[in-house]
Amino acid sequence: MRLPVLLLAGPTGAGKSAWAIGLAEAAPIEIVSVDSALVYRGLDIGTAKPSPAERARVAHHLIDICDPTESYSAGRFLADALRSIRAIHGRHRVPLLVGGTMLYFRALLRGLAELPQASAERRQEIDARAGREGWPALHAELARLDPEAALRISPNDPQRIQRALEVCYTTGRALSDLQRQTVSPLAGVPLRQWALVPGERERLHERLERRFYSMLAGGFLDEVRSLHARGDLNGGLPALRAVGYRQLWSHLEGELSLEEATRRGIAATRQLAKRQLTWIRSERSLQWVDPDRAGAEASWNRDVVASLRELGL
Repeated sequence: MRLPVLLLAGPTGAGKSAWAIGLAEAAPIEIVSVDSALVYRGLDIGTAKPSPAERARVAHHLIDICDPTESYSAGRFLADALRSIRAIHGRHRVPLLVGGTMLYFRALLRGLAELPQASAERRQEIDARAGREGWPALHAELARLDPEAALRISPNDPQRIQRALEVCYTTGRALSDLQRQTVSPLAGVPLRQWALVPGERERLHERLERRFYSMLAGGFLDEVRSLHARGDLNGGLPALRAVGYRQLWSHLEGELSLEEATRRGIAATRQLAKRQLTWIRSERSLQWVDPDRAGAEASWNRDVVASLRELGL
């Protein structure tokens, strides 16, 4: 019998972590994080990282595995996730992959294309053009070269714009074309996939705003201040481009008032949720669950536990 892999996606603030921990306390589940910010040590409050107590109760993987000075790629995630899945299956347990980094989910579900290695010289050229013309202009160029990638990538995401253009320039082919030729590394593995999709967008927006203020009250600014005081970090690092961190870092650099940084942080969190929901709507394999519906979590938990028991787990 091949053991299954469970996936739980959803926008930020939808309640994925709480649902996952609840399920793992009722079934032989271990959680694998699918989150590009949770990999970084020291980014705790602003990422809503599971607490030490929660991680002591339930096994979590791919959390706190990088220093903020490092870059963590989709390729590295895929290798780490597949290694975790094999180890969990080896313990005759079931991996539950939980998060909101949709690029990582796409790597799991569709595989990663064989892409050229990053070129420092090419990236410097692109950065120099961005300095002259602005990233929106380069995003417009990407829309001409690779319309599909441009739809997925925000005009405010320089790292991904840079990589997509680099691939186009280096190979003469669109990144999207190369990605379509890939095969899922989970092909043949029994998959069950869900997405938490709040029924009311406004309710999610209100929740995200309350959560941001709660994070600030819980020491979010002090957390970013500690990172800032290290002296070996800068705002261009992937870790510090995470939503909320980027805005508070700008405040500590004297570029924004705390009020403006907070306003922009909340707006960026809502934009992130919108992008995540756009991806979810494009994935037909995901079964939607409204986390705000009365009894939804308990019903989901019962159904998954029952299905695992049928497999003798």
